[in-house]
Amino acid sequence: MANGIDRRSFVAQAAALMGAARWPRPRTTATRAPRTRLILLGTGGGPRPRAASMSSAQVVIVDDVLYVIDCGDGVARQLVLAGASLPALRHVFITHHHSDHNADYGNLLLLSWASGLRQRVDTWGPPPIERITRLFFEMSAVDIETRIADEGRVPLVPLVHAHDLTRGGLVMQDERVKVTCARVEHPMIEHALAYRLDGPDRSIVVSGDTKRSAALVRLATGADVLVHEVLYPEAADRLVARAPNASSFRRHLLGSHTSAEDAGRVAADAGVKTLVLSHFVPADDPLVTEAMWADAARKHFGGRIIVGRDLMEIE
Repeated sequence: MANGIDRRSFVAQAAALMGAARWPRPRTTATRAPRTRLILLGTGGGPRPRAASMSSAQVVIVDDVLYVIDCGDGVARQLVLAGASLPALRHVFITHHHSDHNADYGNLLLLSWASGLRQRVDTWGPPPIERITRLFFEMSAVDIETRIADEGRVPLVPLVHAHDLTRGGLVMQDERVKVTCARVEHPMIEHALAYRLDGPDRSIVVSGDTKRSAALVRLATGADVLVHEVLYPEAADRLVARAPNASSFRRHLLGSHTSAEDAGRVAADAGVKTLVLSHFVPADDPLVTEAMWADAARKHFGGRIIVGRDLMEIE
């Protein structure tokens, strides 16, 4: 071959170049991963099980400690798929008591314990989270008591401390994270919350379910990342057309959620750096592409927009 390069050397060099292009280079000091990590565990809106997306859940991980926000069906398995350690769970935050946000709240506690959890866990959310926690442990008493006696596990119930939240403000603060919340509007739920987690190097806000909210704008002001629920109104009409309760269902969707376009307005008003679209309503309309979700939000927000997917880490 010309220039003194034989065929074998050429193939080897080409393979090396292709490998370099395919695989990312190791992080340098300048591009080191943030201590405050955010992983979307479930991005679909609504309780109906779907093949393509799980219901709402996300985890913030700081120094390998887990702070979970919402517990849609399958949250424990999603954490494992994301590479998180269930015994590292320390805090759970529930935005409101709809089943696509709390269906696996109790199961997350139980399965984390079954996976080796031995440390205190605090859970936070609107009333009646204290009662929900107590009733779940009553329902699961046979399993819990048998495993303590038969497997030598530490008692689970004393590890878990549930806290009812009815107002905005400071929720908790430890050596890693400060958590605050705001009351948002999600008719007909009396208490619906958004959460802000300020870690050592990033601030992350999760909207929960809400219509466009001035309280959320105040909570998210200056945040690095806003994870906001989104509705695509035209597709919502197609969704409700299949339901026997179409008129009531449509009224709920349009009155209780935020359009992707308005999510862009909220992000712009709050001055956040990155808007992450999640809790998609509808979650599986093939006529609504990722580009359409992003384009709707981009009408009013000029920052970075990410269309969320299950198990996506937001960097």
